[in-house]
Amino acid sequence: MFSKILIANRGEIACRVIKTARRMGIATVAVYSDADRNALHVQLADEAIHIGAAPARESYLLAERILDAARSTGAQAIHPGYGFLSENAEFAAACLASNIVFIGPPTGAIEAMGSKSAAKQIMEAAEVPLVPGYHGDDQSPALLRSEAEKMGYPVLLKATAGGGGKGMRQVWSGEEFDEALAAAKRESLAGFGDDTMLVEKYLTQPRHVEVQVFCDSHGNSVYLAERDCSVQRRHQKIIEEAPAPGMTDALRQAMGETAIKAAQAIGYVSAGTVEFLLDADGSFYFMEMNTRLQVEHPVTEMITRQDLVEWQLRVAAGEKLPLEQGDIRITGHAFEARVYAEDADNDFLPVTGKLHYLEPPEESQHVRVDTGVRQGDEISVYYDPMIAKLIVWDESRERALDRLATALSEYRIGGTVTNLDFLYNLATTEAFAQADLDTGFIEKHAESIFHSRAQDIETELPIAAIALLLHKQQARYVATSDPFSPWQYPTGWRLNEPNLHKLTLHLHQQDHEISVEQCSEGYRVSANNKTVLISGELEEDQLRFDLLGHRQRAVLARTDDGFTLYLPNGACHFHEVMPDTGENSAAEGAGSLSAPMNGTIVTLLVEAGSEVEADTALLVMEAMKMEHTIRAPVAGTVDSFYFQPGELVDGGAELLKLTPREES
Repeated sequence: MFSKILIANRGEIACRVIKTARRMGIATVAVYSDADRNALHVQLADEAIHIGAAPARESYLLAERILDAARSTGAQAIHPGYGFLSENAEFAAACLASNIVFIGPPTGAIEAMGSKSAAKQIMEAAEVPLVPGYHGDDQSPALLRSEAEKMGYPVLLKATAGGGGKGMRQVWSGEEFDEALAAAKRESLAGFGDDTMLVEKYLTQPRHVEVQVFCDSHGNSVYLAERDCSVQRRHQKIIEEAPAPGMTDALRQAMGETAIKAAQAIGYVSAGTVEFLLDADGSFYFMEMNTRLQVEHPVTEMITRQDLVEWQLRVAAGEKLPLEQGDIRITGHAFEARVYAEDADNDFLPVTGKLHYLEPPEESQHVRVDTGVRQGDEISVYYDPMIAKLIVWDESRERALDRLATALSEYRIGGTVTNLDFLYNLATTEAFAQADLDTGFIEKHAESIFHSRAQDIETELPIAAIALLLHKQQARYVATSDPFSPWQYPTGWRLNEPNLHKLTLHLHQQDHEISVEQCSEGYRVSANNKTVLISGELEEDQLRFDLLGHRQRAVLARTDDGFTLYLPNGACHFHEVMPDTGENSAAEGAGSLSAPMNGTIVTLLVEAGSEVEADTALLVMEAMKMEHTIRAPVAGTVDSFYFQPGELVDGGAELLKLTPREES
């Protein structure tokens, strides 16, 4: 076994590998960029080496600097984590040439799966079922479009060198094809240095089910059950679970054995994941093989009680697999929710910020939190905005889902916008509870997930209103130490006048005028031409309330920009809108567009002076590993651009001047 390893990664996966290595008595070396000088993974490792500037291309993607760090510290092996150089065949070969063990598959296996097009050909030869598609060398836009039309829309454009949803676009009609192809090629070239595309028939209601495989250098191969990763946004997974709901023993065996066949076809060694599209009729098709450890590996660890990083280290050291297929057992059910700094209400736009307050739920045998950040850390524009992975386990899917909802409601993060509310809403929808899953789950159930239905607003407004008033009362009582002060008595008594409060709450993207009258029975809340009687009390963050004779509990969490109520049927974020005193300047004209966050201009899609219609794509900027297209809010003339491709822009900076068209 190794005595020292280097981890060529950052964040939560670096911390995850360090944890197992320490338990096994293996010393660890971390690498870090300028932005990560004080990062958690640097603190946890036994040693740490600085490798460059904040941008990944100037640090974590510089193979030679990482190899120099390994050589200078005497590390015998390198664990690549996931992302960055983890699936870079040249880096794996360079490790071998430097007599340093690459903790991953052989170079040939990475090369075989590195191109989605070549991978399809290998799998076809190995008789692994494939989705109909075009994987050829002719990349002319006309031919790609012709192949798409032969298959029939919708189709999926995928970068052959891609991964993580990068360089991927759904195309629903011929009118969309050219723009989607250009965007996918541009994103792929920027992310992978290769804009080769493949076109596949897009299945409209498939599930994304992947099989965890493990192979050693002695010819042994096993599969460790499967994971359902159907719930995705931007083609990236957000909630994963294991085992897959509704999976029969026969289907699990068929998919597992097919996954092993795929791995053996390329001489695979180490941890790998074979991803399939599972159709409603039980048929499944090979999508791709990820030649590394997956982000969602913890759910497999929870149901098999195995440490997959330890397996990786043992196999890389030349040992046999710890278990044979017949020894692998599945116990209970597990979920993983990815907690991101992102605005789910704004097309999941990544955001930056300082984590002023960070309190995850308490860890136990049922709850695990994998993270690479601490309170006070910055969410940087340079890297993926993941804050943590929340993993829960219990004896059944129903009980595990209850634990997930509870743990999400207990997570406290201040300083940046997060997707915690969104995750809680998703996890508490009836459709998710019933495992009605496919890759279009979020779009299909958007109304219930985002609570944009009229009945949601009608129910949540009075609860939010009394929660806010009770919070204000609670704050006043804490500030008043005199037990005889009249402020200590929340009776609502007034001389000849009702105790009436006028509030404006911003909830579900709307402002709502609310009238709350405190009375002996509780609160009479009037909003949107409806009046209801509600009573309640707040102890710290625990709200107990009675609405229309229905007694319930909720959790009230204070956030930087308001409050979140975690209710039995979903989360409700709101803030009080203060009266306009005239101090705020009026918004600029409708023709001004600003950068949603710090980033880099990728390309300008129209010329200055162009007449454009509303929703015309004007420019593309890249931030936090994702492309964002800026579109015209109204019809008008693009007078000028303030930035050119390649230039950095600050969040909020005005990008261009657009003069709205005057209607005749």
